[in-house]
Amino acid sequence: MCFPRKMLSMLPMLLMVLKGNVNAVALFEATERNCSLSPPYLPSTAVNSSRQLQELREHMLASDVAAYVVPSTDAHMSEYIGARDARMAFMTGFTGSAGTAVVTPGKAALWTDSRYWVQAERQMDCNWELQKDVSISSIAEWLTSEVPNGGRIGFDPFLFSLKTQEDYAMSLESSNRSLKSMPGNLVDRVWKDRPAISPDSLIRLPDRIIQRSWQMKVEQIRNQMKENPYQPTALLLSALDETAWLFNMRGDDIPYNPFFYSYTLLTMDEIWLFLHTERLTEELRAHLNASCGGPLCVQLKSYDAILDHLKAHVSSRSGVKVWIGTEYTNYALYEVIKPQDKLLSSSYSPVLITKAVKDETEQRILRDAHVRDAVAVMQLLMWLEKSAPTGKETELSASAYVNHCRSKQKDSRGPSFETISASGPNAALAHYSPTVESNRKLTADEMYLVDSGGQYLDGTTDITRTVHWGTPTALQKEAYTRVLMGNIEISRTIFPSGTRGVNMEMLGRKALWEVGLNYGHGTGHGIGNYFGVHEWPVGFQSYNIPFREGMFTSIEPGYYKDDDFGIRIEDIAVVLPAHTKYGHNYLTFDTVSLVPYDRKLIDVSLLSPVQLQWLNKYYESIRRLMSAELERQGLHEEKKWMLRHTEPFVESGSSSRGRSSSPALLALAVAALCNVALETCTLY
Repeated sequence: MCFPRKMLSMLPMLLMVLKGNVNAVALFEATERNCSLSPPYLPSTAVNSSRQLQELREHMLASDVAAYVVPSTDAHMSEYIGARDARMAFMTGFTGSAGTAVVTPGKAALWTDSRYWVQAERQMDCNWELQKDVSISSIAEWLTSEVPNGGRIGFDPFLFSLKTQEDYAMSLESSNRSLKSMPGNLVDRVWKDRPAISPDSLIRLPDRIIQRSWQMKVEQIRNQMKENPYQPTALLLSALDETAWLFNMRGDDIPYNPFFYSYTLLTMDEIWLFLHTERLTEELRAHLNASCGGPLCVQLKSYDAILDHLKAHVSSRSGVKVWIGTEYTNYALYEVIKPQDKLLSSSYSPVLITKAVKDETEQRILRDAHVRDAVAVMQLLMWLEKSAPTGKETELSASAYVNHCRSKQKDSRGPSFETISASGPNAALAHYSPTVESNRKLTADEMYLVDSGGQYLDGTTDITRTVHWGTPTALQKEAYTRVLMGNIEISRTIFPSGTRGVNMEMLGRKALWEVGLNYGHGTGHGIGNYFGVHEWPVGFQSYNIPFREGMFTSIEPGYYKDDDFGIRIEDIAVVLPAHTKYGHNYLTFDTVSLVPYDRKLIDVSLLSPVQLQWLNKYYESIRRLMSAELERQGLHEEKKWMLRHTEPFVESGSSSRGRSSSPALLALAVAALCNVALETCTLY
């Protein structure tokens, strides 16, 4: 008899079942590990970590450290990390995006949040303890109990932000345990088959989508350095999107993000670019003016030379003051800028703030990208409207379909993040993405949420729509409408230039608050031109910078009912001048996402007249901008779908439900006007 692999892995448990082991019977269908059994039960998805732990502990012993911390980040504090930086996953088997692993000679533990507890139990073997917390104080408490008095805790300073190092140091301050900064990662010494960097993935952006050359951008940043009253002599750029933006270059070192491993050190008369120089073609070297020696010529250095070069630069010159952005500078670079009077810090570098304001070309092409992206999303929604009620489609097939539709659009460069395709109770998890294990069939009886985005050579997109193909409940319809009201209220608001998003964020929640509903995530984030889908520091959180004309942000209120359904409506909007009766220098938002909302879920009676007016105007924009594009692509059926879903809503009467949704009411109204029976009224 031929056993499937999963069955073979469960044979020990089957034997225990035959022997009457009650615990084994209860766990027969379990997909999580159980380390209390003897031998332990491990699902087929668990990774054997014994070898890497043994070898890491040998290196720890040689380095005289009693514990070693393995974060889930890279040297640039990136939101997404490349495969070669997935050290936590290599050590533990756990592939979630957030977590911290700690190893001592006798124990190993992983800290992660509630999104990943089940996943961790499925992927880790019994070498690892799962700690259901994410706070550094919790890790420090565990370290205090496991590390002997006077013991040292090793860490790679390239993988700690300034704040992370400070939080660990403060939490351990009174414990007589200390941190030991150890450049040269111990996990890398164990990781024999660590993924390599793609040798030829760097490109320069084509001239057709560039308004400012990299030389113009350098001069712009240098002018800001001159205007800074603290008079920095150098600027260190550590975030990957900073260098990519500055030099109009892109790469593919990070999943979903067109970045490449790099640092930049910029002074008033020199430019040093640190990257894997063997990847540069002659065209790119010419693009960077790498063969000359002037103030607008880029001196190319090895990526790994940044630490020694920075240290030498600081120590060998008088009057040096290096400007850093603390959010993305790692502790390794920070600690070599000594003494402290040679350091100038701010939360964000001038590059991050400057690139947040898009120039005219960037605004135009980012709008263009959203037009093409809307075609793909409309194709998905039209297809699902037909096929989902048959019960043949799933969360995974829907995710694959929208990615396929985007791939057919001009300048497509793949998805901008892993698609959130969620049906029914899965949609109640705000950051859920489907797996083979969690995949659900789509039906007309459940709500469906799809949050997806694309990378295009001219822009990045991110849009969320929630739909229902059957009969929504009263709560679902009201909650959806109130989420839409929040989206509209932010989108139509007028505010003084320089207003922070956090000061208007409650507009997205007000309609929900009125009936005791809320959501637990942020209300919006910045977005870029062929960049990361979450482009800081724009958005509605307290640490975001004030809004200025030319910034792009998402607007995405939501509501989630545990184990039942989830709703989110997300659009991208650009900040534009607002024309007011008396004041000047006021701003508002203009929505650039161009996909209609689900009419079936909108209770028009809840909307105010101004909200209805905004909605109809938005639908006019969709019709105006999308009709020509759908025609150009020969998508006549999609155009009909779009026109049907963007018919204007009736703005008068508390029971109005939209012209397309109540033909019977319209007929009755016409009959009343004719003052004749329905069957004898002639309509013209």
